[in-house]
Parts: sequence; C-alpha cells; structure tokens
Amino acid sequence: MPSIKVGDTLPQGTFSYIPYTPELENNLSTDEWKGKKVVLFSVPGAFTPTCHAKHLPPYIEKYEEFKAKGVDVIAVLASNDVFVMSGWGRFEGILTLSDSGAEWSKALGLSIEFGGITRTARYAIILDDLKVTYIGVEPAPGVTVSGAEAVLGNL
Repeated sequence: MPSIKVGDTLPQGTFSYIPYTPELENNLSTDEWKGKKVVLFSVPGAFTPTCHAKHLPPYIEKYEEFKAKGVDVIAVLASNDVFVMSGWGRFEGILTLSDSGAEWSKALGLSIEFGGITRTARYAIILDDLKVTYIGVEPAPGVTVSGAEAVLGNL
C-alpha cells in the first residue's frame, strides 16, 4: 500500500538519466519540479510487453493534450539501470528516469517483487508544485488508473 497520498508533498528523490544535450546534468532531483506541473508514471520495466506496447505509447500520442492542460514535464520511471532507460528514452523520445533498484519507489510503498527482483510498480502521479494531486496505482496487471487517459482525466 502506498505511503504517499493526494495532498502530500512529494518526498525528495534523485534519479539518474543520460542527457541528450551536454548542458543537462546526469541526475535529476525532484526539487527541480518545484513550481511545475509534472506527470510521472512508472513501469516495472523498459521494453517489456505491457510497458513498451501499452503503457508508454498513449503518453507519447497524447503529449500535446498534456501540454495543453499545463503539464510542464512528462517522465517515465523504472527500476532499470540508466543505460537501459537512456536507450528506451532515445528510442521513444521521452524523458526516462532510472530508479535504480526501485529504492525511491520502495520508500513510497510503490514497488513490487517480480522474479525475486524489486521493481517499480505500475503507477502514475500528478504533481503541482511538488504537491500530489493524483496518484493511480494499478491494483492488478494491466494499464488502467496509471494510463494516459486516466491521468488526462484527472488534470
């Protein structure tokens, strides 16, 4: 069960990523989202069937709809290492963040055990100036409350 809920301030976290441009850093702190509207969605693994074919594509397809609703940042988070996430991000054209070992997600009660490995759970969070305004954690396999349509409906 998640320890974070609507109305909470997002706990500080730092995620690794490989930047596309040299002026960007290799780490992104959640503090950088202060004053911004952010959609952060999490998947158990990059390039996996549901994550790659069903969860991520609608976010890319509806990118302009998110922007029209005032979203400043859309990012996908997974427990994969930074190199896998970078490859996935470059392939898909979206900001991908590595929550290595699902440490941050685990601290929020948003991790799962799969094949003896701790992974990020499938969830989505809407932030407004670091305040949680929506959190959708999938209750079962599949994409419902953490999908692009559900998130758009809660913006």
